[in-house]
Amino acid sequence: MNDQKLRVGVVGLGFAGRTALEAFSELPDVEVIALAGLEKDVLTSLGEKHGVPHLYEKWEDLLETPGLEAVSIGTPTQLHAPIALKALEKGLHVLSEKPLARTVAEGTAMVEASKKAGRVLKVVFNHRERGDVAALKHQIDEGQLGRIYYAKAHWMRRNGIPGMGGWFTNRELSGGGPLIDLGVHILDMALHLMGEPQVTTVSADTFAELGPRGKGSRDPNANTLGSAFEVEDLATAYLRLKGGGALQLETSWATFRAPGDNFGIELFGTDGGAKIEVQNYTSDDTLRIFTDVGGVPAEVKPATGAGLGHRAVVAEFVRIVTSGEWEGQNGSEALLRTEIIDACYASAKAGREVVLNDQDN
Repeated sequence: MNDQKLRVGVVGLGFAGRTALEAFSELPDVEVIALAGLEKDVLTSLGEKHGVPHLYEKWEDLLETPGLEAVSIGTPTQLHAPIALKALEKGLHVLSEKPLARTVAEGTAMVEASKKAGRVLKVVFNHRERGDVAALKHQIDEGQLGRIYYAKAHWMRRNGIPGMGGWFTNRELSGGGPLIDLGVHILDMALHLMGEPQVTTVSADTFAELGPRGKGSRDPNANTLGSAFEVEDLATAYLRLKGGGALQLETSWATFRAPGDNFGIELFGTDGGAKIEVQNYTSDDTLRIFTDVGGVPAEVKPATGAGLGHRAVVAEFVRIVTSGEWEGQNGSEALLRTEIIDACYASAKAGREVVLNDQDN
């Protein structure tokens, strides 16, 4: 594979698909040879812009493209598993938008298919590729915070319900609301920074107070009253970690709060603390590290760049595939996130704490 360009197909013409297409097209060792999506005009224009020779309305047809080696999935969540399973069966490598799948059952099938096929399955967790997250991860790995025993992560919107009445707010199509959409990002960010601790129990609540009344849409001009809204618009969860630590998650699409689309994380360690606060996707002045200097409380504000986000994920996927180092690259880490999200929904539905299966087994 090192003697030729990696031949990739991209499924999906929305934000995720377009972002992946742009990222793949920028890499010199990749050739995007196929693109699939239902919007004919968009499909044609994107195909022309990026010189993609094979254009399809159906993803099934894209998977039959001669010479195809890898596929990028940027579709609504209900299609992640069907496309990935068929692609892996055909011996293709798969890069999927988050979350891995709607349910643990779907995610497990994808991971097992990756193992059986001996092909790469990677999920897009682009926020861990932010400059502030990467800088903080370096500080943590250097021992600057000591042992992290508690963390709080959030993603909160004032008016941010995406596609009111569309697939995002349909439980069958999406798998859930902001918990599975935004919460999986901050969950991944937190576990990544904390060194992948094992979650032992979750206690969660979900609420649907604004969406069902037509409030909280991202588009203020949309006539949303009476639109179908089958998921939560706010979720909160408390996760206990093996070894005694804890992680609190809070995420919403719509709440009566200060305007904006804000996310971040706060970490509390034995030797220091840290906070990332991102308002409306900014990358400037977002990281704070708290420590003592000579016994006096001190606050450090490291300079961080924006990071490469999706582009870093796509480049890493290509690097892994072309290197041939496929062992263990089967989506197992993403499946752990799906298991935790599933447990949160189960806890909220039952109104009690849920114990996760022992991940050591």
